[in-house]
Amino acid sequence: MLAWGIVVFVIVGASPAMGQSALADLLGTLNLSAYAPGMWPPPFTGQTITGREMSLADLEGRVILVNFWASWCAACRPEMPMFERLHRDYTIQGLVVLGINYREGTQIIQRYAKELDLTFPLLLDPKGEIARSYGVIGLPTTFLVSRDGRPVALAVGPRQWSSAEARTLIRALLAESVTQKEVP
Repeated sequence: MLAWGIVVFVIVGASPAMGQSALADLLGTLNLSAYAPGMWPPPFTGQTITGREMSLADLEGRVILVNFWASWCAACRPEMPMFERLHRDYTIQGLVVLGINYREGTQIIQRYAKELDLTFPLLLDPKGEIARSYGVIGLPTTFLVSRDGRPVALAVGPRQWSSAEARTLIRALLAESVTQKEVP
C-alpha cells in the first residue's frame, strides 16, 4: 500500500474521456504525478467531524479528490477555498472532495472549517494511519481518483486547483463512465 502513495514519476495511464497526450499535458501543467495502470488506492474508513462514518468504498462511482491537510500547515490554507469551490461546483456531477486531517482534534478542525466556510467532508485521522497507508510524506498532499477507482494523479505540496486546467481535468474525469475495476 505504501508504494501506491510514493510513486512519483510513472507512465500516464490512458483515460477514456481524453487522450493520453491531453491528460499528460494537463497533469504536467498542474505539476501532478501520474500513476501506472493496475494500481489502486488503499481502502480506508474514518469518521467525519460531524460523526458520520465514511469509507473509500462508500464513494465508488464518483471522482474523488482526497486532500491530506492540517490546520497548522500554512501551505494547506490557500487550497481549502479552492477545494470548497470545486465541491460546490461539481458535487452534483459526481465529484467528492474529501479532506483528511492529519492528527488534530475535532474542535480544532471544526473551528478551521467554520472560519473558511468549508462544507465538504472532513475526515479525522487522529493517529495518521490513513496518511501512512497512502504514503503521505508532506502536507498538503492530494490524490485524484477516477470514477472506476483508478488513481489518476498525486500532488505533494499546494497546487492551483481553481485554474482552468484543474477544472478541465476534473470535468474530463467526471465525463468518464464507470467501468468495472480489477483489484488484485
